[in-house]
Amino acid sequence: MDLIGYGRVSTDEQNTLRQRIDLEAVGCIRIFEEKISGKISHEKRPELAKALDWMRHGDMLCVQEVDRLGRNLLDGLLLMGHLGTQGIPLRVLKGIGAGDHYPEEHPKHDPQADMMLKLAMLLAEERRKDISRKTKNGLEAARKSGKQLGRRPVMTETMVIQALALRGKGFSIRQIQPHLRIAEGKNKGKSPSTGAISQALRDHDVATREGALTGARP
Repeated sequence: MDLIGYGRVSTDEQNTLRQRIDLEAVGCIRIFEEKISGKISHEKRPELAKALDWMRHGDMLCVQEVDRLGRNLLDGLLLMGHLGTQGIPLRVLKGIGAGDHYPEEHPKHDPQADMMLKLAMLLAEERRKDISRKTKNGLEAARKSGKQLGRRPVMTETMVIQALALRGKGFSIRQIQPHLRIAEGKNKGKSPSTGAISQALRDHDVATREGALTGARP
């Protein structure tokens, strides 16, 4: 049996170093990592898909903690269902749900371990909601006091215009990414993340639709 590791962080400012250290320590022969929100469906995470495709019969998927698989209870359950149908066991190294988890048909399947895994997924979702709630409350309080919080948007107006032009030519988000460069700050010269590009384009599309409805310019 080979261990295949999967690491995930939500933002470009974070890194997977601690996860990688833990995964390497238990003997993972290959580790797939990505920077993508835990709210995103497991079906839309390219590195997770690569990890599952890489696995062979008898291999085990390994994560540092349950929330690395995501912070959405429903999607987590769907992912576990997918792993079960593929006969892929899961090893969680730390936190609630730590241990080995096997599909129902496997002789080592433990219903109690399954319950702990589902509890861990529920707590991961609640933690995400709590973080989101506190962030919104903090921003609202800052606005009321006249302060400005939050990072400067990565995508400038010029970059959005460039991205729109490329999208109009049929480019996908991943194809657009290498054509854009951050002009200032610690990430100067680097391309923005696909998430930042996608969000900027969505915001532009929403503003355009609202402007069309009200007769105002976006």
